[in-house]
Amino acid sequence: MERIIGIAAAPGLASGKLHLVGEVELTIPEHKSTDPEAEISRLVAARAKAAKDLAALKEQVLKGKAASEAEIFEAHLMILEDESILSEAETAIRAGENAEKAWMDASEMIAGMLEQLDDATLSARAADIRDVGRRVLAALLGVESSGLELQEPVVIAGRDLTPSDTASVDQTKALAFVTAEGGPTSHTAILAKAYGIPAIVGLGEKLLHLPQGTLMLVDGSSGEVVVDPDQASLDAFKLRFAQAQDAKGKALSEAMGPAITLDGVQVEVVANIGGAADARRAIENGAEGVGLFRTEFLYLDRDNKPTLEEQTQAYRETFEIMRGKPVVVRTLDIGGDKFIPYLNFPTELNPFLGWRGVRMLNGQEDLTVDQIKALLTASGDTDLRVMVPMISGLAEVRAMQALIKRVRAELEAQGVQVTGKFQFGTMVEVPSAAILADRMALELDFFSIGTNDLTQYTLAVDRTNSQVAHLGNALDPAVLYLIQRTIDAAHNAGKWCGMCGELAGEPLAWAILLGMGLDEFSMAPARIPSAKQVLRQLDSADCKELAMDALKAGTAAEVEALAKAYYASKGISV
Repeated sequence: MERIIGIAAAPGLASGKLHLVGEVELTIPEHKSTDPEAEISRLVAARAKAAKDLAALKEQVLKGKAASEAEIFEAHLMILEDESILSEAETAIRAGENAEKAWMDASEMIAGMLEQLDDATLSARAADIRDVGRRVLAALLGVESSGLELQEPVVIAGRDLTPSDTASVDQTKALAFVTAEGGPTSHTAILAKAYGIPAIVGLGEKLLHLPQGTLMLVDGSSGEVVVDPDQASLDAFKLRFAQAQDAKGKALSEAMGPAITLDGVQVEVVANIGGAADARRAIENGAEGVGLFRTEFLYLDRDNKPTLEEQTQAYRETFEIMRGKPVVVRTLDIGGDKFIPYLNFPTELNPFLGWRGVRMLNGQEDLTVDQIKALLTASGDTDLRVMVPMISGLAEVRAMQALIKRVRAELEAQGVQVTGKFQFGTMVEVPSAAILADRMALELDFFSIGTNDLTQYTLAVDRTNSQVAHLGNALDPAVLYLIQRTIDAAHNAGKWCGMCGELAGEPLAWAILLGMGLDEFSMAPARIPSAKQVLRQLDSADCKELAMDALKAGTAAEVEALAKAYYASKGISV
């Protein structure tokens, strides 16, 4: 028996045989071409075939009710449509290269350029380019990719599974995903969470040398894999699994009720969504509204901006599903790390600190104007709450408020009926926003804390870099301090404060956040039943003491230990 520790990527327990996935070997033929036009035609046909396959995978993910996760394949389609790679390949073909070599050389050149920028986000994009490049190469070689075909339920393992691997797999036979490489925001992690499949990444080379069929116990919450367990470990794991399944079933059966603590405090438990499919799933899981409606899906997988009518219809569809419930919409959050050719983004060495979110008012104000018009036009009687990402100070708050006021006045002058239930707030993800929260709260209706970016900005840890990702723990006392400061500032001004970052869906954090006074927990729809079940077992006064202790701790590990001890003392399983 052996234990291997990796990075927890998607929660849950699973036991089963190892199915190690190897990369299909594609040999690139090299020969001189005497008919460049024929080679270019072959390449164009292969790109079309690859695009068709990617569109099918995207639809498969959408049918699995994971609209926001389908953005992975939208990004791959955008790469496929990038004329710079095709142009480079065509130049080489006209110089005598065959299509396969010209295409792969061009793909590798672009990927290599991104990697040389020494930025983890752009390195991830390089991996996407290589994945798309291999897909086109397979089409050129006539190699059909049928995805992962499984004969029985297994634990799927590999160096780093591609989106195609994870999206095409039969979910009833994928017990868990485990990879040697990757970080907590890798494609494997994103899709595993969407499908409710446990996942661990970053387990190291040792994973790749295990024999096929090895029995494995996977704990996606702790990041631990037990290889070839003894009988005692296996029996203990089976008991934990049975208890977890019972708790999951009970939580789902009670999910439609409110989350009221033992001492009568009611908190909102809402969903993070990326479109209508996610909204339906949220309702099925007991969501009391939407705490984060990502609007980026409308701008991807296309070669021009969505029209005002397209946006209005898409928003209206989601608002209808959430009728009567609050919907917090985040305005466009696309930055220099996304492949959106028609927006003419500049190349940035560090796009996370670059031109994104509210900063796009300077140069792309028309995007925000159209989006606000569409939201207000589609709103009807919706309890609409608009929030803006990447706010760092009051000047940006006031600029956005002025824009919304102007657009609203224009629509009303045209006779458009605009909702009377409207709130304006900001994401708190830049540390300066948390530091200035007391001043900003006076001019806003609410805050929503985005812990993913707040954590990486506070701790200077790139969450997409697997080498340092483990340092970016949102339970770090420094991050908790900024969260508490934001909540207090909101309450002192008579406003409410929610959280839409990953921490809101983290069981270990629920008691601490309740003790801090968080009003709204927004998370992936699948987490909602469990969150409500745990919150109902908590006493807010006890949790306040826990939160105070957490704020006095020195490290994230100490905070985690405090939370685990608290739950254990109450007999609560998370």
